[in-house]
Amino acid sequence: MTIESISNSVPDIAYDENMSLERVISKLSTLHNEQTVLQLVRNLCLQTRKNEIMKKGMEFLYMSGFYEDLELLIDKNKKSKIKSNNQWAELYKLMMDRKLRRLTPLEILHRVKSLRSDEPEIICLIELVKISNHYDMHEFGRLGNFLDKQQSIFASVSDPFLLSYFNIRLYEVLFSYYWIRNELIIARKYAFRVLNLTQNPRTKAAININLALTYTFDTYQQGIHHLYEAQKISIEHGLMDINYIIQNQNIPFLSAHHGRVEGITTNDPSEQAHLDIAKGNFKKAEDNLLKLPIDSPFQLYYLGLATHDKDLLHQSYNRFIVKRSDHFFSRLPILALQKLDA
Repeated sequence: MTIESISNSVPDIAYDENMSLERVISKLSTLHNEQTVLQLVRNLCLQTRKNEIMKKGMEFLYMSGFYEDLELLIDKNKKSKIKSNNQWAELYKLMMDRKLRRLTPLEILHRVKSLRSDEPEIICLIELVKISNHYDMHEFGRLGNFLDKQQSIFASVSDPFLLSYFNIRLYEVLFSYYWIRNELIIARKYAFRVLNLTQNPRTKAAININLALTYTFDTYQQGIHHLYEAQKISIEHGLMDINYIIQNQNIPFLSAHHGRVEGITTNDPSEQAHLDIAKGNFKKAEDNLLKLPIDSPFQLYYLGLATHDKDLLHQSYNRFIVKRSDHFFSRLPILALQKLDA
């Protein structure tokens, strides 16, 4: 039986005035397989006239990766006469503005600060929007501030459906938090929780990429395994932007760091320099890096490697620590300095 042929069964369940979105999903799950339920609930979120499902449907669509549908539901909530629906819509619009880079992180933070509400769910969403944009700005120290108040703001949300999704978001934050603190066993535990709980292929690919990078200082095989898994997911689901990054940034980075450069190519100038360094072509790498704006600690690290310049490596280390609070990748220039001193 096709999804189209059973989609008419959704309103009979969904328009029960006493049935929440969570109960709708639970009921459908007893009747259909996981993928069918996903599509039915996706349709329901766009068709419903129930204010609560209109709001919570945005979280379902966002966390499931149905972004085009989410844009439609955002518009529907913006047209609602209910203030709560309008505020939810504004928050999910900001999430999409971030994802599609329609606004800078600073612009999003400025807009979200203007939102005021006593509604526990909105308070949570505001904090989640803030922390994702601080992450984009490499302000990793803010993750700890979020975690200090996370328990209290989550405790005020009574809806199990929303909490389940908020917890997935929390696990993503915890993964990043422990990763940059160099507490890798704990970090990977949260990464695997996200992989086990999410159905969003974009999230699965992104988590696999970052999991791969946690093996930068361990074994090449474990890291490259997760990159190939991320590549497989991105190709299967047509996520060609992610596949491009994997092919031109992540695989070259990990391969160059481990000296496994045979057959590895890239269109990224910084990572090409990294590959040249791994091959011993230091002058070529230096010349190409000096043509670029050196605006990241990674580029400073590459230039320090190419020129054997301890001062540049110290600058890279300071940028990782001071600008990003990143105790994981700060190990790159430290290791390079140790090799120069050996």
